[in-house]
Amino acid sequence: MAHDREVLRMIWEGQIAICFQADGDEIVGLKPEPFYLMVSRLSYLPLVTDKVRKYFSPYIPNEHQEGAVWFDFNGTPLRLHFPIGVLFDLLHPEGDTAPWCLTIHFSHFPEETLVKLNTKELLESHYMSCLKEADVLKHRGQVISSMQKKDHNQLWLGLINDKFDQFWAVNRRLMEPYSDQESFKNIPIRIYYDDDFTYTQKLISPLSESGQKKNLADLMAELSTPVRKAVGIRTHGIDLHEETQLQWMSEHMSYPDNFLHLSIEYKNV
Repeated sequence: MAHDREVLRMIWEGQIAICFQADGDEIVGLKPEPFYLMVSRLSYLPLVTDKVRKYFSPYIPNEHQEGAVWFDFNGTPLRLHFPIGVLFDLLHPEGDTAPWCLTIHFSHFPEETLVKLNTKELLESHYMSCLKEADVLKHRGQVISSMQKKDHNQLWLGLINDKFDQFWAVNRRLMEPYSDQESFKNIPIRIYYDDDFTYTQKLISPLSESGQKKNLADLMAELSTPVRKAVGIRTHGIDLHEETQLQWMSEHMSYPDNFLHLSIEYKNV
């Protein structure tokens, strides 16, 4: 199936301005100026940690230099295994155009809350697990299992090095319909409500019983979304129309882990 390359490129190039600041209780001497970065929505915080750590290291005591780094937003520890764009859509006030201000910590890692991903190898392992899970839902795992190790490496390196063509040369195979159908077996989808890090994940077919392609309105009905409240649905910072087809969204708006990450906001009416 042909993909809309302009949409894929737009999603790939989405970035977030982040203002990193250090935990004042960990600083030695004068408080450093904040550190600003433009970060890909598709990336993960552990992939930008080295740059941020290097900037703040001169102000951090030696005993904390080798500790596992973590981040928070307004006191909320940020899940290191969530894509940055997902975290932003869940926590950042809609309409606020200022840089997203995060605090970096070099000690007191909250192990009861966060998964410790202090190496790129651990993050890569998590990423590949998500990719395999998504392919099981779409193709019963047949595509990812037919790939060679070099294909897996190309996906990961394309992501971490921001190489669109390198990544999509392999990922396009994961975005082809299942078997001889015109759609996936199921849509890999994770649905987040407001700023809660828990998500709903269930088997969602892209087709109705009559064989018609489902849209977002069908998904909301399937999830039994309360009708007494208006609902805003976003991904990649984009407000989605209820008539958008699930199959098209999965092919064009999934994160590199091949999951659709939808943030749902309930609004009182």
